[in-house]
Amino acid sequence: MVIGRILERECGSAGVACESPVEPLLSIRVELPDVVLGVLEIDGASVAPAGEALSEELVRVCDRISKQYSAETVMELESIRAVRSMFRAWGIDPARYRPSSEALLRRVVQGKGLYRVSNVVDAGNVGSLETGWPYGIYNRALLAAPVAFRAGNPGETYEGIGKQTWHLAGRPVLADASGAFGSPISDSTRTMITESARDVLGVIYAPASAARAAIETALAALAARLEGSAGGRNARISLTP
Repeated sequence: MVIGRILERECGSAGVACESPVEPLLSIRVELPDVVLGVLEIDGASVAPAGEALSEELVRVCDRISKQYSAETVMELESIRAVRSMFRAWGIDPARYRPSSEALLRRVVQGKGLYRVSNVVDAGNVGSLETGWPYGIYNRALLAAPVAFRAGNPGETYEGIGKQTWHLAGRPVLADASGAFGSPISDSTRTMITESARDVLGVIYAPASAARAAIETALAALAARLEGSAGGRNARISLTP
């Protein structure tokens, strides 16, 4: 894995070879308070059902969580409390619009299990379960700058994954030149990961109270899973703001 800012400093300098050009990191303008976005871009992923190693890791993580927590005690996790506080800072009631990470954890402790989607999506779900932070995994090729994390505009909607039309006014959304495409609540079908995806954008919606080193560790773990399970390469990470 390569951290984007190190790549920019070292590539082409004395003694450092540049084997192939690497696209610069996508810039995301953050307009909402109390959040740090951990951003990962990785190229050349092959989307397929999760292999044995990633599947076993997901089972281990789910087993550990289900044995350690109940539906009541999982709500007392520091990460869950911090994410809920972040939602309130945006004017969002997390009891009404549940953070995606909380929804995953609740499914696990209630014994409902997780849907297996693909190696790329499942890699994000493992990370979200481990950290308690919402993760978004998107098809980078379908995005067009500029990209912002902002409140949804009046009348703005998108088709949610597994849901009907989702009304976005006032809700936290990632949006590109074509409009909203993602959220720490539920993502859209427009930029979701399918078998045709090759270049991946991963976004961790972390509370501003989280240690930046912890967010970088989570990004590194996501990159390692995408490299190991999907053959991704040229991983670049950044934090914003």
